[in-house]
Amino acid sequence: MTGWKRFICKLLAIVMIVPFLYGNTAYAQGEALSLSSPSAILVEASTGTVLFEKNPDEVRSPASITKIMTLLLTFEALEKGRIKLEDEVSTSAYAKSMGGSQVFLEEGEIQTVDTLIKCIAVASGNDASVAIAEYIAGSEAEFVNQMNEKAAALGMTNTHFLDCCGLTSDSSHHTTARDVAVMSRELITRYPQIYNYTTIWMEDITHVTRQGSKNFTLSSTNKLLKQYQWTTGLKTGSTNAAKYCFSATASKDGIDLIAVVMGAPDFKIRFAEARNMLEYGFAMTRIYTDENKEILTPLQVSGGKSEEIRITPKGVFRYLDVTGADFTKIEKRYQYKELLEAPVAEGEEVGKIIYTLDGQEIGSVAVIAAETVEKAYYVDYLIRVFRKYLI
Repeated sequence: MTGWKRFICKLLAIVMIVPFLYGNTAYAQGEALSLSSPSAILVEASTGTVLFEKNPDEVRSPASITKIMTLLLTFEALEKGRIKLEDEVSTSAYAKSMGGSQVFLEEGEIQTVDTLIKCIAVASGNDASVAIAEYIAGSEAEFVNQMNEKAAALGMTNTHFLDCCGLTSDSSHHTTARDVAVMSRELITRYPQIYNYTTIWMEDITHVTRQGSKNFTLSSTNKLLKQYQWTTGLKTGSTNAAKYCFSATASKDGIDLIAVVMGAPDFKIRFAEARNMLEYGFAMTRIYTDENKEILTPLQVSGGKSEEIRITPKGVFRYLDVTGADFTKIEKRYQYKELLEAPVAEGEEVGKIIYTLDGQEIGSVAVIAAETVEKAYYVDYLIRVFRKYLI
């Protein structure tokens, strides 16, 4: 083989191996996504920033990604103490009658809330969804009312639910990719413990009925758990009306993404296009985070029982960048109310921390009172003088 032919062969080998070593670099160069799914959206979870969208407000049937709202209301009930993970739930005849994807609960069978969440999140059990809906709200109908109320509270203006599992073929049961992203974001940011369930690939549960005990294996419907290492969840769905839907979550380098695909023509395409969206998002984004754990200098208070008040940042500041900006140029300055008069309640906003990049404001975090300072009266001033001069 001549020298120039060896050179060409080596060059071709390098070209072929580079993508395997470094991944798909086309996204990093800003190449646009091209999807065959009719509706999709990609969102960064902590900030809610939309990174990509395709017909995100097109009303479509959601199938089993309906269960994202079911899970959200379940974790909300747990948070409020209305139910507990160890609570035992009896399966009704109605819950048992559910078709479609199920975990084959029998009438009268008892499972814990914890197990039912696994049945919903892992195996997409319609019967488990109805069982937990009835336990929380008394009936599926009342639970569905709560689902619609929650959707309205979250601003999901193009969503309406008719059941808790998405089994219905009625077109009045609908949502959009954007609204699915909204409820997915609410679930994973408020209740990150959902990942304890959505990262399960396979797990056994035990059916205990009058016929005896037997094991049943829950197998995840989310094939990205084995195909994409950054996957953390979330929910698949498919019916004849909805075709193939998927709300996928993934986390990498401190960035959490949500990729929603609706109406994909087949199950392979929904997984492939969700993965493409996630890879696109990770390639183009970086997060600047300031934990805001510093102790701030107390502020002076006029007319209060105390002459100063302790203050603290309200929370973490996060800035999502898609431009390759130099984070070392980010600056922060503190801006407080010019005159702080008592009474001041704990948690009341007294100022803010403003962040700038190259002179442009990129966001802020509120500064709040860390304690309550009540208004001072005549007797309080006498006590203050007494303490100052006589003690």
